[in-house]
Amino acid sequence: MAKITLSKLRHSYMPAPKSPSDYALKEIDLDWSDGGAYALLGPSGCGKSTLLNIISGLLVPSEGQILFDGQDVTALPPDQRNIAQVFQFPVIYDTMTVYDNLAFPLRNRGRDEDTVRDRVMAIAEMLEVTEMLDQKAAGLSPDNKQKISMGRGLVREDVNVVMFDEPLTVIDPHLKWKLRSKLKELHQRVKATMIYVTHDQTEALTFADQVVVMQDGEVVQIGTPVELFDRPAHTFVGHFIGSPGMNILPCELQAGSAHFADQPIALEGPIQGEANGKTEIGIRPEFVSLADTGLAATVTKVSDVGRHTVVECQANGSRINAVIEGAGPAVGSPVHLDFRRDQTRLYVDGWLATTPDTAAEAAQ
Repeated sequence: MAKITLSKLRHSYMPAPKSPSDYALKEIDLDWSDGGAYALLGPSGCGKSTLLNIISGLLVPSEGQILFDGQDVTALPPDQRNIAQVFQFPVIYDTMTVYDNLAFPLRNRGRDEDTVRDRVMAIAEMLEVTEMLDQKAAGLSPDNKQKISMGRGLVREDVNVVMFDEPLTVIDPHLKWKLRSKLKELHQRVKATMIYVTHDQTEALTFADQVVVMQDGEVVQIGTPVELFDRPAHTFVGHFIGSPGMNILPCELQAGSAHFADQPIALEGPIQGEANGKTEIGIRPEFVSLADTGLAATVTKVSDVGRHTVVECQANGSRINAVIEGAGPAVGSPVHLDFRRDQTRLYVDGWLATTPDTAAEAAQ
């Protein structure tokens, strides 16, 4: 296990990059603690797999350094980094038994058979595959094959980091939650540093202690699942995380106050900086309520999702979602929307530009 440091890391697939748009990865500085559970989250093409391949040694970055426990490993090949990697498609040997698949990484490194047996049995018990040890891997279901692939990554005790590259993509939806739970349990038991790459917010938020959200090769926020939901540092984070995502509304600033549809909107607190640029209001649907007064809107869709109802409205050409309890109003109904002030934020050029009003919070 190791602390992983990425220092001034940038990468371009072009031989002579000249502008920021030429880089698949913009400058990244990160520290991942020894034994932590981390996720790289973002849409396809945002740079997640590129970053994973750089950490594993499959790619050499154009600029910057990768350090394991302070040692520069930037130029080291994968086999000298003590890394285990689990891919989308299970990497196992179908002609071998489950036992021999789990034993292979240890035997390949010359471990004695007593050590091999102890580790294989321990990992098999954690994965709940002990009864399958004598079976040929070819006959396993896809989820069990992926379990064995995970076990091959965990069986070694000398790995610096275990990396998962969208490991649940090919798993049936009704089995994904089982493997997610098992993976979280495994991390808590083996205490290895783990990095999980995914475009699925549910997978990232349920597995990781810290989530790194990426967009267009750039890290836009690092935080706990709660921090990412409660206080998105960027509109992309607000939109990408949550179901439905954060409402993002264009606004104008007049005398330091945000206005939408010619109506002043109370913000969580003071605006930081000059606020020169594209200005938008961000508020999560969970903090929008139907009221007797407030922003005038028209209901365009009502969705009963079981635990609550999502009411989609239109106001001044913008869509606004509200999450409410009970039945929603009829489609086409005029309504008024109230925004909870302490959850209403201003973003400038995508970035959070307000701070909480501590005096107002103390008075609540």
